[in-house]
Amino acid sequence: MTSVNPVILCGGSGRRLWPLSRSGFPKQFLALSGDLNNKTLFQEAVARLNQLHTDTVQLGETVIVTNEDHRFLVLEQLREMDGVQATLLLEPAGRNTAPALTMASLYVKDAISDGENDPILVVTPADQKIKDGDAFTLALQNCISVVKSDTSNQTIAILGVAPTGPETGYGYIKRANDKGEFDEYAVEQFAEKPNLETAKAYLEDGNYFWNGGMFVLRASTWLAALKQFRPDILDATQKAWEKRTEDKADGTPFIRPDQNLFESMQSESIDYAVIEKCPDSYYQIKMVELNAGWNDLGAWNAVWQVGNKDAQGNVTSGDALLGDTTNSLVHASSRLIAAVGLNNIIVIETADAVLVAERSKSQDVKHIVNQLEAQQREEKNLHRKVARPWGWYDSIDQGERFKVKRIQVKPGASLSLQMHHHRAEHWIVVKGTAEITNGDKVIMLTENQSTYIPQGQTHRLANPGKTTLEIIEVQSGSYLSEDDIVRLEDTYGRS
Repeated sequence: MTSVNPVILCGGSGRRLWPLSRSGFPKQFLALSGDLNNKTLFQEAVARLNQLHTDTVQLGETVIVTNEDHRFLVLEQLREMDGVQATLLLEPAGRNTAPALTMASLYVKDAISDGENDPILVVTPADQKIKDGDAFTLALQNCISVVKSDTSNQTIAILGVAPTGPETGYGYIKRANDKGEFDEYAVEQFAEKPNLETAKAYLEDGNYFWNGGMFVLRASTWLAALKQFRPDILDATQKAWEKRTEDKADGTPFIRPDQNLFESMQSESIDYAVIEKCPDSYYQIKMVELNAGWNDLGAWNAVWQVGNKDAQGNVTSGDALLGDTTNSLVHASSRLIAAVGLNNIIVIETADAVLVAERSKSQDVKHIVNQLEAQQREEKNLHRKVARPWGWYDSIDQGERFKVKRIQVKPGASLSLQMHHHRAEHWIVVKGTAEITNGDKVIMLTENQSTYIPQGQTHRLANPGKTTLEIIEVQSGSYLSEDDIVRLEDTYGRS
């Protein structure tokens, strides 16, 4: 029986899918494909890898490497899935995929391997779309067989995506001609993102495949290869890992490497650190072809490509009305979008921002995000409606010295015990029952009742009931930003 652990690399901010994808709620946590199941890309990735078990493959727990700030998004989306046992490895800062895979390998080596059992890791990003799940599963099972069959532990298997056109946005894998027992090919070389003429030559050659960043390998193989090619990354990650801390939320383990040590290490990808150095070395790279409708949804044009199109080639989501419009993508999040006379256009509406772009220019959305960053605009990071571990808040109006929020708190959840230096708050309950700590008093409020929290007063909002609590919060004061929160106690470890 072969032990296999799914590893989901859940970093990245999806800058090219702004304004729907933002650093505080990136694309992997969005349902972008328009499928009826309405699963997010992250949920689809977890579900795909948890279908790999066979009579000879024993599937272990799922290891998820994600950003510290996204831990509760991951936890909430895992709750919606049945039977997935997972551990979250939390990065204090993004350092690309090589340190992420190294942490996952160290975790599996320390927590799962028993000295005799050297589990195989199946590693994929969290933000890809696969149309043919059966073909994907078969390709990965072949990769597992390739790695399992090598008793010397020097083989890494990679999925090579069958190209559908001369794509210039992906790196390429060049395979040899001879096919092995498990439909695998030896990899001769890796190629960087080509220009258009080179991409056309690759397509005509027939032996070049897109590199989608999906790998199968033993944890021990990765650590040994990294020690040979990039010992600095291995040493830095090990030092941060040795000083890790652990806690749990709803039974799901959170493991954090040392923040200062992790942030001080160099950022590097799996490919640059190890994979591209392996051909002609001790380590062998074997490629299994993937022909499963793969798409990395790297820009809005890719979302249009995988979407369900109407007779005019349009993909719509939300409340959208179209007239004389063709080959366009219209996404409405919070209001009616009416489009007339458009062709090859992207329209993405959210509560606080609207994007309009030609489909062919959708990669250039990243330049808008760069401008937002340069101007330190909040629209780069957060939506108007912001997810929190206890529920969400929606900033519905604001002006000079006031802000109005709609706040929803899940049953049994509570906000932190906190205070504000610069603002007071009025709370009106519009649904459910609220337990409110206001200084040294604790009161219960129901629908249409309200209270006042003075500036500087210690306070907490909790939902003791079995139904959702909603309140309207009116803030008033000289400074109303989110960083004016002093947390004294917190169920979610943020104090």
